[in-house]
Amino acid sequence: MITLLKPLSFLPAILMMYVIYSFSAQTGEVSGQLSYKISYKIVETKNQLLNENKSSAELAVSADTIHFYVRKAGHMTEYFLLAVAISFPLYVYGVRGIWLVILAGIICVGFAGLDEYHQSFVADRGPSLRDVGIDSIGALIGILMVQAFCWSTLHNPQKRT
Repeated sequence: MITLLKPLSFLPAILMMYVIYSFSAQTGEVSGQLSYKISYKIVETKNQLLNENKSSAELAVSADTIHFYVRKAGHMTEYFLLAVAISFPLYVYGVRGIWLVILAGIICVGFAGLDEYHQSFVADRGPSLRDVGIDSIGALIGILMVQAFCWSTLHNPQKRT
């Protein structure tokens, strides 16, 4: 039964790739509006929590200030999740150590490159080498977190007693 279910462990990675592809298929205007709404919600929440009493115009200026960083944090988060979704099944299949970093890294960075290429065909979007770098940072963090989690959980001598 486990042999039959093992290949299904890659379904979350495939689903995450679909989510990333769907976000990249949005036009530049739609994508920008979505991330701006998130930026605005962040500064609006901060305004409420800290009782800053900012006007809508001041909130809009604050949202504009963080908009770029919110977009890039979104990139990192997507690829962090992709790396986790890829690394766990690879670990289950016995890929460990530097080989996990290399294989999962190649898959994630390769997908990031293909995704940026895909964006070159979407209205008001374009490929960005910087975004591939940002995606790669998120992926590396995800891979290392999986490796650390699996090592500390599965190889902890105190748990075996």
